[in-house]
Amino acid sequence: MSVVHLPLPTTLARPAGARVGSDPAPGNHAAPGSRGQLVDRFGRVHRDLRISLTDRCSLRCTYCMPEQGVEWLAKSSILTTDEIVRVAGVLASLGIVEVRLTGGEPLLRRDIVDVVRRVAAIEGVAGPLEVSMTTNGLKLPELAEPLREAGLARVNVSIDTLRRGRFAELTRRDRLDDVLRGIRAARRAGFSPLKLNAVPMRGVNDDEIVDLVQFAVDNGAQMRFIEQMPLDPGHTWSRTEMVDAGEILDKLTQRFTLTPIGERGSSPSQDYLVDGGPTTVGLIASVTVPFCGACDRVRLTADGQIRNCLFAREESDLLPLLRGAEGQAPADDDAISDLLRSSIAGKRAGHGIDDPGFLQPQRPMSAIGG
Repeated sequence: MSVVHLPLPTTLARPAGARVGSDPAPGNHAAPGSRGQLVDRFGRVHRDLRISLTDRCSLRCTYCMPEQGVEWLAKSSILTTDEIVRVAGVLASLGIVEVRLTGGEPLLRRDIVDVVRRVAAIEGVAGPLEVSMTTNGLKLPELAEPLREAGLARVNVSIDTLRRGRFAELTRRDRLDDVLRGIRAARRAGFSPLKLNAVPMRGVNDDEIVDLVQFAVDNGAQMRFIEQMPLDPGHTWSRTEMVDAGEILDKLTQRFTLTPIGERGSSPSQDYLVDGGPTTVGLIASVTVPFCGACDRVRLTADGQIRNCLFAREESDLLPLLRGAEGQAPADDDAISDLLRSSIAGKRAGHGIDDPGFLQPQRPMSAIGG
């Protein structure tokens, strides 16, 4: 066993007195001739689109959704596949090159294979859009192959624990075996890299951090640990109780040799080789080492709202443009482009979690999309 204590890369640390996101990272600034792109007032060029396909989920993870009394979005407000494809096409013309499909649980959407096929066929400025997905994996045994054939490039499966009883308590569903089958199905379908996501929580699953990485190593997957963020339905999140990236690294380096892999740029994950590779582990330290300064994401919710930040408290409503308002015809693509640019132009420097006046978004994570 080799023990190497690795601090979080100092290049990601926020200078004393600097605002989060006030200094966009090199390589993500607007370039001459970028007038048609989605560029905010800090010069960040947006290339990554997150599309939430539904707010519904087949699990009830305690940090994401309440057990009962969930107020679902009205079915009439959910974007149709034609509307999703249209918005994605407009965004592709504005420089978006990558799309991640999220939820809720995206595989609950009955036409999910068609959604993937049509979005993956959209031509962007650098060729067809690259389409990936985050899922709980429950329906992958039946859908992994069709999704791969439809053009899905990558998949992330959420798995916070390897213990059946703990899984049932954490998700309020006894479905661990189904998730494991889904992971195996994703491997058989040829998804590579296959990534696994976990949210370490103190006193809940933080004793499994090493076990989860070993599971990933044994199964040809890449583990990603995500700091718990203030997006829980009960608004009980506490930074002092959060398991931060530094603590995760300390636990991992007692078992594995970790080697940092370059700069993360606009990626949310700082990645490390595990024992020389090829397996990697990634840390998404959105709270303690935020990547706001290089953020290139724009989010489309299942009910047609554009969000320029995961923690935004304001949204821009696309539905009136897509469907027409008060008897008017639907708007043209130029009007949609104008709304998209306006939303991105209003993006703040950072998520503001450390600000004294920070307020958690009204929507829980399940309604925003991962």
